[in-house]
Amino acid sequence: MIGRDEILALVPHQGAMCLWDEVLAWDAARIRLRTGSHRAPEHPLRSGGRLHAVHLCEYGAQAMAVHGGLRARDGGGAARAGLLVALRDVRLHLARIDDLPGPLECEAEALTETAASQQYAFRLLHRGTPLAEGRAAVVLAPPEQRNAFSERP
Repeated sequence: MIGRDEILALVPHQGAMCLWDEVLAWDAARIRLRTGSHRAPEHPLRSGGRLHAVHLCEYGAQAMAVHGGLRARDGGGAARAGLLVALRDVRLHLARIDDLPGPLECEAEALTETAASQQYAFRLLHRGTPLAEGRAAVVLAPPEQRNAFSERP
């Protein structure tokens, strides 16, 4: 299992904005992650004390980033920065997630990949019950501009 410290080393999202706590399993095509961050009162995406289900799309996008970081590290390099450019076929099955008592899990799978972009399918669950699913597309920075879209200074 891969813990939060390793995840933080792989992605540009830092501090409370890094939403995943652990990687349960991964291979070249897919990843499964788990977190309890949705229950944190200081969650950076909360509004009016609530965390709305639409933010599950950010969880899905960050699953892609973690997977990209693991794949790059496994290949001896570092992940290129990416910019989320599209969400498709997103289905939300509830209104908010801050009141869910157990951890969230995500399954994400790479669908297509070119030198300049990636598309993933993602699915988020709570205790085996689907919360959201959809697809996300990311445009990758050119290799010589690895940090072009990074949130890091």
